[in-house]
Amino acid sequence: MKLFKRMKEDMDVVFVQDPAARSYIEVFLTYSGLHAIWLHRIAHLFFKGRLYFIARAISQINRFFTGVEIHPGANIGRRLFIDHGMGVVIGETCEIGDDVVLFQGVTLGGRGQEKGKRHPTVKNKAQIYSGAKVLGAITIGQDSKVGAGSVVLKDVPDYATAVGIPARIVVQDGERINSEKTQPQQLNTIIANYEELKAEVTLLKQELTKLKGENEHDNKDL
Repeated sequence: MKLFKRMKEDMDVVFVQDPAARSYIEVFLTYSGLHAIWLHRIAHLFFKGRLYFIARAISQINRFFTGVEIHPGANIGRRLFIDHGMGVVIGETCEIGDDVVLFQGVTLGGRGQEKGKRHPTVKNKAQIYSGAKVLGAITIGQDSKVGAGSVVLKDVPDYATAVGIPARIVVQDGERINSEKTQPQQLNTIIANYEELKAEVTLLKQELTKLKGENEHDNKDL
């Protein structure tokens, strides 16, 4: 009964997150992101039982049929929603909390050959949009968002929005952040460049005035 309750819970999330969902039978049969999560749970059980080959075989079958690659060692919480899951990759040491949303093409990956914890931790209710790459043993905070196509290499705090390559925080606790404030040294450089440009423009004006005067003098001689 617990198994069927969890499966229904997973399907209920689809109706919350996807307005295109119309019926339970449609969701049960056609949502590849849902199938990927269910197959991962089976693979994860074998992985915890140290039956690594069977676990990896199931994960590869999962990838073949759903387009979603989840390492059987990844720890995934409840009510994960993978929308249009093709190309989603979730690494071995990933930890994903409850009520997380991942969109098509998201990568939760590593950054090299390091050992131990090398993949991201995604806290409850985080949303990671299409094509975003979250790399390394970093943390995506609770209720945070990662914009489409972003490359995240540093922690994203709770209740924040990160966008760009590399990603920077643009919203924190509902307030916009100007992450590109001009430093005093930068300001001095800008002023110096402006004064230099101004001097060059003055010289050009003088040269043009001189040339104009010479042309007028030549025309009088003619």
